[in-house]
Amino acid sequence: MRTMLEPARHADLPLHVAGTKEFAEGDFAEEDFAESVNVGGVPVSTLSCQALIDRMLEDSPRRRAQGKRPLLVFDCNGHGLSLSASDPAFRSDLEQADIIHADGQVIVAASRMFAPVPIADRSATTDLFIDSLPAAAERKVRYFLLGGTEKVNAQCAERVMETTPGIEIVGRRNGFWKPTEEAAVIEEVNASAPDVLWVGTGKPREQAFCVRNRNRIRAGWMVTCGGLFNYITGDYPRAPQWMQDAGVEWLHRMITNPRQLAWRYLTTNPHALWLIWKHRRG
Repeated sequence: MRTMLEPARHADLPLHVAGTKEFAEGDFAEEDFAESVNVGGVPVSTLSCQALIDRMLEDSPRRRAQGKRPLLVFDCNGHGLSLSASDPAFRSDLEQADIIHADGQVIVAASRMFAPVPIADRSATTDLFIDSLPAAAERKVRYFLLGGTEKVNAQCAERVMETTPGIEIVGRRNGFWKPTEEAAVIEEVNASAPDVLWVGTGKPREQAFCVRNRNRIRAGWMVTCGGLFNYITGDYPRAPQWMQDAGVEWLHRMITNPRQLAWRYLTTNPHALWLIWKHRRG
Protein backbone atom coordinates (compact mmCIF):
# COMPACT_ATOMS: atom_id res chain seq x y z
CA MET A 1 0.00 0.00 0.00
CA ARG A 2 1.36 3.38 -0.92
CA THR A 3 2.22 5.99 1.70
CA MET A 4 -0.19 8.88 2.19
CA LEU A 5 1.66 11.38 0.00
CA GLU A 6 2.82 8.89 -2.63
CA PRO A 7 1.01 9.46 -5.92
CA ALA A 8 -1.41 6.75 -7.00
CA ARG A 9 -0.94 4.75 -10.18
CA HIS A 10 -4.09 5.03 -12.24
CA ALA A 11 -5.12 2.50 -14.82
CA ASP A 12 -4.42 3.34 -18.44
CA LEU A 13 -8.07 3.84 -19.36
CA PRO A 14 -9.71 5.92 -22.08
CA LEU A 15 -10.07 9.54 -21.05
CA HIS A 16 -13.38 11.34 -21.32
CA VAL A 17 -13.92 14.92 -20.27
CA ALA A 18 -17.16 16.34 -18.96
CA GLY A 19 -18.62 19.31 -20.77
CA THR A 20 -18.98 22.30 -18.46
CA LYS A 21 -20.74 25.65 -18.27
CA GLU A 22 -17.68 27.73 -17.53
CA PHE A 23 -14.90 26.70 -19.93
CA ALA A 24 -14.60 29.47 -22.50
CA GLU A 25 -14.25 28.60 -26.14
CA GLY A 26 -10.57 28.22 -26.97
CA ASP A 27 -9.49 27.30 -23.45
CA PHE A 28 -9.15 23.70 -24.60
CA ALA A 29 -9.26 21.92 -27.92
CA GLU A 30 -12.75 20.96 -28.98
CA GLU A 31 -11.91 17.24 -28.86
CA ASP A 32 -11.09 17.57 -25.14
CA PHE A 33 -14.79 17.92 -24.38
CA ALA A 34 -17.02 14.91 -23.83
CA GLU A 35 -20.14 14.18 -21.86
CA SER A 36 -21.01 13.46 -18.30
CA VAL A 37 -23.16 10.43 -17.51
CA ASN A 38 -26.17 10.11 -15.24
CA VAL A 39 -25.44 8.02 -12.16
CA GLY A 40 -28.19 7.88 -9.57
CA GLY A 41 -29.72 11.08 -10.89
CA VAL A 42 -26.48 13.07 -10.79
CA PRO A 43 -24.45 14.05 -13.91
CA VAL A 44 -20.93 12.75 -13.23
CA SER A 45 -17.91 13.58 -15.37
CA THR A 46 -16.32 10.75 -17.31
CA LEU A 47 -12.97 12.49 -16.90
CA SER A 48 -10.19 10.35 -15.44
CA CYS A 49 -8.37 11.41 -12.30
CA GLN A 50 -5.17 12.26 -14.16
CA ALA A 51 -7.01 14.16 -16.87
CA LEU A 52 -8.85 16.15 -14.21
CA ILE A 53 -5.52 17.02 -12.58
CA ASP A 54 -4.06 18.08 -15.92
CA ARG A 55 -7.05 20.29 -16.66
CA MET A 56 -6.99 21.84 -13.18
CA LEU A 57 -3.30 22.71 -13.33
CA GLU A 58 -3.61 24.15 -16.82
CA ASP A 59 -6.87 26.05 -16.43
CA SER A 60 -6.90 27.35 -12.85
CA PRO A 61 -3.94 29.77 -13.14
CA ARG A 62 -5.32 31.11 -16.41
CA ARG A 63 -8.80 31.66 -15.01
CA ARG A 64 -7.41 33.50 -11.99
CA ALA A 65 -5.11 35.65 -14.11
CA GLN A 66 -7.99 36.54 -16.45
CA GLY A 67 -10.26 37.47 -13.55
CA LYS A 68 -12.92 34.89 -14.42
CA ARG A 69 -15.18 33.59 -11.71
CA PRO A 70 -13.94 30.29 -10.30
CA LEU A 71 -14.89 26.93 -11.70
CA LEU A 72 -16.82 24.79 -9.20
CA VAL A 73 -15.63 21.20 -8.87
CA PHE A 74 -17.68 18.95 -6.57
CA ASP A 75 -17.41 15.24 -5.86
CA CYS A 76 -19.94 12.42 -6.01
CA ASN A 77 -20.08 9.30 -3.83
CA GLY A 78 -22.85 7.26 -2.20
CA HIS A 79 -23.38 9.85 0.51
CA GLY A 80 -23.65 12.59 -2.10
CA LEU A 81 -26.15 10.64 -4.18
CA SER A 82 -28.37 10.11 -1.17
CA LEU A 83 -28.09 13.72 -0.07
CA SER A 84 -28.89 15.02 -3.55
CA ALA A 85 -32.18 13.13 -3.49
CA SER A 86 -33.17 14.02 0.06
CA ASP A 87 -31.91 17.59 0.54
CA PRO A 88 -33.31 20.14 -1.98
CA ALA A 89 -30.78 22.81 -0.96
CA PHE A 90 -27.86 20.46 -1.55
CA ARG A 91 -29.35 19.37 -4.86
CA SER A 92 -29.64 23.00 -5.92
CA ASP A 93 -26.01 23.66 -5.02
CA LEU A 94 -24.87 20.51 -6.81
CA GLU A 95 -26.58 21.71 -9.98
CA GLN A 96 -24.28 24.75 -10.01
CA ALA A 97 -21.14 22.62 -10.32
CA ASP A 98 -19.16 22.75 -13.54
CA ILE A 99 -17.59 19.35 -12.90
CA ILE A 100 -18.84 16.59 -10.60
CA HIS A 101 -16.22 13.87 -10.39
CA ALA A 102 -16.50 10.26 -9.21
CA ASP A 103 -15.13 10.21 -5.67
CA GLY A 104 -16.69 6.81 -4.91
CA GLN A 105 -15.90 3.51 -6.60
CA VAL A 106 -19.61 2.65 -6.62
CA ILE A 107 -20.16 5.57 -9.00
CA VAL A 108 -17.57 4.19 -11.43
CA ALA A 109 -18.98 0.66 -11.18
CA ALA A 110 -22.51 1.90 -11.81
CA SER A 111 -21.38 3.79 -14.92
CA ARG A 112 -19.77 0.63 -16.28
CA MET A 113 -22.99 -1.31 -15.78
CA PHE A 114 -25.56 1.22 -16.96
CA ALA A 115 -24.05 4.27 -18.69
CA PRO A 116 -23.40 4.47 -22.44
CA VAL A 117 -19.91 5.81 -21.70
CA PRO A 118 -18.17 4.52 -18.56
CA ILE A 119 -16.35 6.81 -16.17
CA ALA A 120 -12.63 6.33 -16.84
CA ASP A 121 -11.63 5.69 -13.24
CA ARG A 122 -12.25 6.77 -9.69
CA SER A 123 -10.99 10.24 -8.81
CA ALA A 124 -10.98 10.06 -5.01
CA THR A 125 -10.43 13.58 -3.74
CA THR A 126 -7.47 12.48 -1.62
CA ASP A 127 -5.78 10.99 -4.69
CA LEU A 128 -6.71 14.04 -6.76
CA PHE A 129 -4.91 16.30 -4.29
CA ILE A 130 -1.87 14.10 -3.59
CA ASP A 131 -1.28 13.17 -7.22
CA SER A 132 -1.45 16.83 -8.27
CA LEU A 133 1.31 18.00 -5.92
CA PRO A 134 4.49 17.25 -7.94
CA ALA A 135 3.18 18.91 -11.10
CA ALA A 136 1.61 21.78 -9.13
CA ALA A 137 5.00 22.47 -7.54
CA GLU A 138 6.75 22.35 -10.90
CA ARG A 139 4.22 24.67 -12.53
CA LYS A 140 3.93 27.01 -9.50
CA VAL A 141 0.19 26.50 -9.18
CA ARG A 142 -0.99 28.22 -6.01
CA TYR A 143 -3.07 26.31 -3.42
CA PHE A 144 -5.13 27.57 -0.47
CA LEU A 145 -6.30 25.06 2.16
CA LEU A 146 -9.63 25.94 3.80
CA GLY A 147 -11.10 23.54 6.33
CA GLY A 148 -10.44 21.19 9.22
CA THR A 149 -9.48 22.17 12.74
CA GLU A 150 -6.66 24.66 13.21
CA LYS A 151 -4.31 21.86 14.27
CA VAL A 152 -5.17 19.61 11.35
CA ASN A 153 -5.07 22.45 8.83
CA ALA A 154 -1.66 23.64 10.01
CA GLN A 155 -0.20 20.13 10.12
CA CYS A 156 -1.54 19.37 6.65
CA ALA A 157 0.06 22.48 5.15
CA GLU A 158 3.33 21.74 6.92
CA ARG A 159 3.44 18.14 5.77
CA VAL A 160 2.61 18.99 2.17
CA MET A 161 5.38 21.60 2.03
CA GLU A 162 7.87 19.21 3.63
CA THR A 163 7.14 16.35 1.23
CA THR A 164 6.74 18.43 -1.94
CA PRO A 165 9.55 20.97 -2.29
CA GLY A 166 8.46 24.03 -4.22
CA ILE A 167 4.73 23.59 -3.66
CA GLU A 168 3.05 26.95 -3.17
CA ILE A 169 0.61 26.85 -0.25
CA VAL A 170 -0.19 30.55 -0.37
CA GLY A 171 -2.72 30.49 2.43
CA ARG A 172 -4.61 28.32 4.85
CA ARG A 173 -7.42 28.65 7.35
CA ASN A 174 -9.39 26.32 9.58
CA GLY A 175 -12.98 25.49 8.68
CA PHE A 176 -14.70 26.98 11.71
CA TRP A 177 -16.18 30.45 11.48
CA LYS A 178 -19.40 32.25 12.33
CA PRO A 179 -21.65 33.61 9.58
CA THR A 180 -20.60 37.12 10.58
CA GLU A 181 -16.96 36.14 9.93
CA GLU A 182 -17.45 34.80 6.42
CA ALA A 183 -16.59 38.11 4.75
CA ALA A 184 -13.25 38.08 6.55
CA VAL A 185 -12.61 34.50 5.39
CA ILE A 186 -13.22 35.57 1.80
CA GLU A 187 -10.91 38.56 2.20
CA GLU A 188 -8.18 36.24 3.49
CA VAL A 189 -8.57 33.93 0.51
CA ASN A 190 -8.62 36.80 -1.99
CA ALA A 191 -5.51 38.38 -0.47
CA SER A 192 -3.63 35.14 -1.21
CA ALA A 193 -4.86 34.93 -4.83
CA PRO A 194 -4.87 31.13 -5.08
CA ASP A 195 -5.25 29.26 -8.32
CA VAL A 196 -7.04 26.43 -6.52
CA LEU A 197 -9.06 26.85 -3.33
CA TRP A 198 -9.51 23.49 -1.59
CA VAL A 199 -12.65 23.66 0.57
CA GLY A 200 -12.85 20.89 3.17
CA THR A 201 -15.74 21.59 5.52
CA GLY A 202 -17.91 18.57 4.67
CA LYS A 203 -21.18 18.06 2.80
CA PRO A 204 -23.40 20.03 2.43
CA ARG A 205 -21.62 23.02 3.98
CA GLU A 206 -18.69 23.12 1.56
CA GLN A 207 -20.89 23.08 -1.54
CA ALA A 208 -23.14 25.79 -0.11
CA PHE A 209 -20.09 27.95 0.69
CA CYS A 210 -18.72 27.62 -2.84
CA VAL A 211 -22.02 28.45 -4.54
CA ARG A 212 -22.85 31.30 -2.18
CA ASN A 213 -19.47 32.97 -2.62
CA ARG A 214 -18.57 32.09 -6.18
CA ASN A 215 -18.82 35.67 -7.37
CA ARG A 216 -16.91 37.03 -4.36
CA ILE A 217 -13.89 34.74 -4.33
CA ARG A 218 -10.91 35.38 -6.60
CA ALA A 219 -9.55 31.94 -7.45
CA GLY A 220 -9.28 29.81 -10.55
CA TRP A 221 -10.96 26.67 -9.25
CA MET A 222 -12.88 25.89 -6.06
CA VAL A 223 -12.63 22.19 -5.28
CA THR A 224 -14.57 20.61 -2.42
CA CYS A 225 -12.57 18.01 -0.51
CA GLY A 226 -14.38 16.86 2.64
CA GLY A 227 -11.98 15.28 5.16
CA LEU A 228 -8.93 15.54 2.88
CA PHE A 229 -6.77 17.42 5.37
CA ASN A 230 -7.38 14.77 8.05
CA TYR A 231 -6.25 12.06 5.63
CA ILE A 232 -3.05 13.94 4.85
CA THR A 233 -2.19 14.30 8.53
CA GLY A 234 -3.09 10.68 9.27
CA ASP A 235 -5.92 11.53 11.66
CA TYR A 236 -8.19 9.57 9.31
CA PRO A 237 -6.49 6.31 8.24
CA ARG A 238 -6.83 5.44 4.56
CA ALA A 239 -8.19 2.02 3.68
CA PRO A 240 -5.84 -0.61 2.23
CA GLN A 241 -5.54 -0.44 -1.53
CA TRP A 242 -7.50 -3.64 -2.04
CA MET A 243 -10.47 -2.16 -0.19
CA GLN A 244 -10.29 0.99 -2.30
CA ASP A 245 -10.17 -1.09 -5.48
CA ALA A 246 -13.09 -3.24 -4.32
CA GLY A 247 -15.23 -0.20 -3.59
CA VAL A 248 -15.50 -0.84 0.16
CA GLU A 249 -13.35 1.98 1.49
CA TRP A 250 -16.53 3.21 3.18
CA LEU A 251 -16.49 0.03 5.32
CA HIS A 252 -12.97 0.80 6.53
CA ARG A 253 -14.01 4.33 7.36
CA MET A 254 -17.07 3.13 9.24
CA ILE A 255 -15.06 0.60 11.27
CA THR A 256 -12.33 3.09 12.17
CA ASN A 257 -14.76 5.92 12.97
CA PRO A 258 -18.08 4.26 13.91
CA ARG A 259 -19.43 7.00 16.14
CA GLN A 260 -19.31 9.59 13.39
CA LEU A 261 -19.87 7.49 10.27
CA ALA A 262 -21.78 4.29 11.06
CA TRP A 263 -25.26 5.80 10.87
CA ARG A 264 -24.38 7.75 7.72
CA TYR A 265 -23.24 4.71 5.79
CA LEU A 266 -25.92 2.35 7.08
CA THR A 267 -28.62 4.75 5.89
CA THR A 268 -27.15 6.43 2.80
CA ASN A 269 -25.52 3.40 1.12
CA PRO A 270 -28.79 1.47 0.60
CA HIS A 271 -30.47 4.68 -0.56
CA ALA A 272 -27.64 5.34 -3.04
CA LEU A 273 -27.90 1.82 -4.47
CA TRP A 274 -31.65 2.26 -4.91
CA LEU A 275 -31.07 5.59 -6.68
CA ILE A 276 -28.54 3.98 -9.02
CA TRP A 277 -31.08 1.30 -9.92
CA LYS A 278 -33.90 3.82 -10.25
CA HIS A 279 -31.91 5.98 -12.68
CA ARG A 280 -30.17 3.10 -14.47
CA ARG A 281 -31.71 4.10 -17.81
CA GLY A 282 -30.52 7.68 -17.49
